[in-house]
Formats: sequence, structure tokens, C-alpha cells
Amino acid sequence: MARTNSPLPPLDWLRSFEAAARLSNFTAAAAELGLTQAAVSQHIRFLEERLKTRLFSRLARGVALSPEGAAYLPHIQSAFATIGNSTAELFEPRAVQTVSIRAPISFALLMLAPALPDLAKALPRIQLDLVTIHRPADYDLPGSVLDIRFGNGSFPGREADRLTTERLVPVAAPGLAADADWTSLPLLLVAGAREMWAEWFAAAGMAGHPRRSHRFDSFVAAMEAASAGAGVLLGSRPLVDAALDSKTLVRLSDFELSSTSGHFLTKASTARLTGAEQDFRNWLLSRLSASA
Repeated sequence: MARTNSPLPPLDWLRSFEAAARLSNFTAAAAELGLTQAAVSQHIRFLEERLKTRLFSRLARGVALSPEGAAYLPHIQSAFATIGNSTAELFEPRAVQTVSIRAPISFALLMLAPALPDLAKALPRIQLDLVTIHRPADYDLPGSVLDIRFGNGSFPGREADRLTTERLVPVAAPGLAADADWTSLPLLLVAGAREMWAEWFAAAGMAGHPRRSHRFDSFVAAMEAASAGAGVLLGSRPLVDAALDSKTLVRLSDFELSSTSGHFLTKASTARLTGAEQDFRNWLLSRLSASA
């Protein structure tokens, strides 16, 4: 190769130097690099002339680094490592990274599961390890850094980002909704924070009625019962939005009871997110913000 006046020696000279210095042998370096021994020797000679410094002492068998060569070697190896790492990070396929998350079963089935195809497109190297929560005490078990919780946003010791704001509206299967007076129909109940029929009737200015039907420990189970025509559900938007869009359920009133409650993506205040967890967090916040 023709020598140049660039302050940076040609890369092939530096590769020959690094291999010869690491292996203490020009012939072995040539074999590793796919060059002839003469080519490696020439590269080293050109480099020494450029630097005006002898980098090797020639021995009967092999070579040994001069003090100057020994000082130069770690800098060259560090530069090659930086180039290699940058190339791998930017251009080589990255390993799949798992993000563990816990979520209420209703949110997992009605909000997260339908979004997984979009997640695969937006973050193809991230896969979820999703654990569904059935009782509040399940959040206290050792597990993922991230979880999704339903409440008013106050979770001691945890940072919380709002994902949804709940709005409650009566819904039923289309066949059942044909009844002129839906308030006489069985009312489906959901245990916990969503057992709010009395509050809805009061806010709507309507008289409630004592007729109660089945009671469920999860919203998604009550929603399935409502779709089957078992009664009227106090539907939580946006959880029921897809069913309303597909006409699996229809709303029975224009009045919606707005709530301060909703779903929040939370993490322990002291926890540090991995890059994959932060990417997932940003994607989820962006997606639900856009859908809202």
C-alpha cells in the first residue's frame, strides 16, 4: 500500500502491528490476518518509518515489543475494541431482551394483549413476561420492576405514570339492550373498586333498584357475562371501548361517571430501569396517550 501523509496510519498497518504484538510473531500474525509474512513485515516497517520509532526487537524466533511498542499497543487495542463494539451495537442484530411486568388480568387481556402486534413492530427485540394480578397482595410478591396498578395514583414508595382515566357507563349485549327499561334488568357486580352502581345512579339522577345478579372478582369475567346477555354491566372505559366498537356490547345511557381512578404504570422509587424497560415504558405511555 502506498504511504500517505495522513496523521492516522493506515488501518492495515495498525492491524498488522496489533496482531504481531499480541502473538509475538509476524508469521502467526500473517496467518490470522490472511496475509503473507512479507506483507505483515512490510506493514510494520512502514509504520515504524511513519512513527520514526522502532516498535519491535527482532529475535531469533519471533519478535518482542520495544518499550515504545508496548506503550502503543493498549491504545490500538482499545481503539479496535471501540470500533467493534460500535459496529455491533449499530448494525448487528441485538439479542432479544425480556421485560417482566405485572398487571390486572382485565388490563392485560383488554389493553395489553391487543397491543402486542404494535409492540412487535415498534420494539422487535423486546418480549414481555406478563404475570396477571388477581389480588392486591400479589403486588407484594418478589417479581418485576414494573407493574400496572388500578387506583387513584397514590402508591406509597412507587413512582406512577397514568395510563387511563376511568369513565363508567352501563353496557349490555345488543339483544338485552332492546329492553325499553334497562334499569329493570339484572345488574352485574364487580368486587372491589368498581362496585359503583349506587354512585352511578346517584350521579345520573336516576333511582336505583335492588335487583342484583351475579358478582365477579374481575372486570373481564363480568364483561364476558354481559356479552352473553346475563345482565347490565357498569362498563369501565376504555376497557370496554373495543367491545363497543365491535357492537359486542352497546351503551345504555349517554351519561358517563368520570372517576379519578385509572390504571398507572408504576415502579419502585429506588429502582433503576434497564434500557429495555425504559423503551417499553415510553412505548406504552405513547400508545395509550395516542389512543386516548
